[in-house]
Formats: sequence, C-alpha cells, structure tokens
Amino acid sequence: MPTSDRPYEPGQAMLLPAALQDWLPPGHLAYFIHDMIDTLDLSAFYARNEGGGARNQPFHPAMMVKELVYGYATGVFCSRKIERRLHEDLALRMLAAGNFPKHRTIRDFRALHLKVFSNLFVQVVRLAREMGLVKLGTVAIDGTKVKAHASRHKAIATGACSTPRPS
Repeated sequence: MPTSDRPYEPGQAMLLPAALQDWLPPGHLAYFIHDMIDTLDLSAFYARNEGGGARNQPFHPAMMVKELVYGYATGVFCSRKIERRLHEDLALRMLAAGNFPKHRTIRDFRALHLKVFSNLFVQVVRLAREMGLVKLGTVAIDGTKVKAHASRHKAIATGACSTPRPS
C-alpha cells in the first residue's frame, strides 16, 4: 500500500556537506568565537611549541583555545565533557576542524597555560567592551548579617520533596 510519507531509512549512508560550517546557521556563537580568537594575541600560547624537537606534535594552540572558550561560553568546564562534546556538538567539532584531542590533552593544555588564559580573558573583556557588548562598572555587595527568628530545621524540611522530621 503506497503512502505519501517521506522515506525513512535509518541505515542509509548520509552524504555530509563539504564544510561543517554549512550545517550551522549564520550568526552562531561558534562563528563569533572563531573570528574573535583569531583577532587576539595568542603569541604566549605558541611560545611553548617553538623550536620543534622530538616530542609528539601538539595540537594547534588556536584550536585548543577556541574549544576551551566555546566550552566555557556554553557552560562546559570539564575536560572530559569537552572531549565528549567534540563528538556530539557540531559547533565544537567545527571549531576543532576535525581534531579530537583527548581529555588529558585538554586538561594539560589548560594547566600549562593557566596564567596566559587569565591575560587572554582580559583581552576578551576589552574586546567585548569595545564592541558594546558589556558595560564595566562597580558592583557593591552588602554582607550584613541579620538575626532572624527562623529555625534552621524548619527551613530545610519545608520543601515538597523533603521527608518530614520525627518530632
């Protein structure tokens, strides 16, 4: 019996586009991070790899910075989760350009360049301020402690999912 449904064949091989960028919509966060990181001074990240040597070829520092910044921007901070998302997240895969560093490599890169990352984030905040994306100012927080007449146990045990305490 013929139907008018679209064909559904899960086992069919899929031809992917020539570039991963064709899968992301215009204005995606990954494009912004890609372009922004390319404008920053990354010379401190390259300094460690200068001179060559007999060790394994490291991943490109700009690619590693882009993956970490995209991970931070999307709320992923753990190197294991970033490694997993490299296989699952199309935007992160596009930023990595087909590279799949292991979580240890991501962790070690972050640890080796911790001070350089703090300088990089200062550059990012300055760039965001120049673009009008953020306003910098003073934030004041009042740390005054006020005595109240609430029981600590009553405050904890009042939720809908909490178990009643025996009296």
